[in-house]
Amino acid sequence: MAAGYDDRDGKIWMDGTLVDWRDANVHILTHAMHYASSVFEGERCYDGKIFKSREHSARLIQSGNLIDFELPYSVDEIEAAKKAALEANGLTNAYVRAVAWRGAGEDMGVASAKNPVHMAVACWEWGNYYGDAKMKGAKLDIAKWKRPSPETAPSQAKAAGLYMIATMSKHAAEAKGCSDAMMFDYRGYVAEATGANIFFVKDGEVHTPIADAFLNGITRQTVIGMLKEKGIAVNERIIMPDELADFEQCWLTGTAAEVTPVGQIGDFNFEVGALTRDISESYEKLVRV
Repeated sequence: MAAGYDDRDGKIWMDGTLVDWRDANVHILTHAMHYASSVFEGERCYDGKIFKSREHSARLIQSGNLIDFELPYSVDEIEAAKKAALEANGLTNAYVRAVAWRGAGEDMGVASAKNPVHMAVACWEWGNYYGDAKMKGAKLDIAKWKRPSPETAPSQAKAAGLYMIATMSKHAAEAKGCSDAMMFDYRGYVAEATGANIFFVKDGEVHTPIADAFLNGITRQTVIGMLKEKGIAVNERIIMPDELADFEQCWLTGTAAEVTPVGQIGDFNFEVGALTRDISESYEKLVRV
């Protein structure tokens, strides 16, 4: 069994310095710990190259802007930090986590404009996010929590606070023997899983929810582009809960999830069919080009 994430050998890049893994700490009055003023990226490095690396770095900066802070690093500087972290740990195939947050400072209340913004990059070896579901098809619960309205929270920020309901939903799903949970949005439309976007297949066409109340994932955008290149119709649209019974196949997309087939959502069953397997295999090839 691997050690906890706080007790490992290796280096973590923090604010321009490579520090020993166990010493990569922050103060207990760090603003992000109390008020969720934190954004992050999850990325995968394949054979020494982070897939869509610059897009992830740019999104980290954008996410910070969306929750009202400016990262003190450019895209080029974030790229250099990720490279340094990978090299320091001797990794060529790894998961990469870049995170930026409001630290401890003069403010210790809701407002935090006087507090410095920090950034760190950690990387580690990580297998399939859903384990053997990558081949067999994941089993999903249906979450009771809903993705909030964009008028309530900045849905296009990859922000820590937006994952609170995802954590609770995934815990509830795992307690039922499921890998994850599918979430509806504030209107009751099908939205996504707790940390991955969702796709469905019907009559040879692909259907996926409009990303207007949840993060428009980089892997989601990549897969949509791949499908269109293959000549497969992609319908980005409102999907109602009662449509789940009509879909034949389903899969999830995300940097951690990659392309993971879904075999069941609640009482609805799906085939791990040819299109699902094809797009999963095509994605595996693309990320290693």
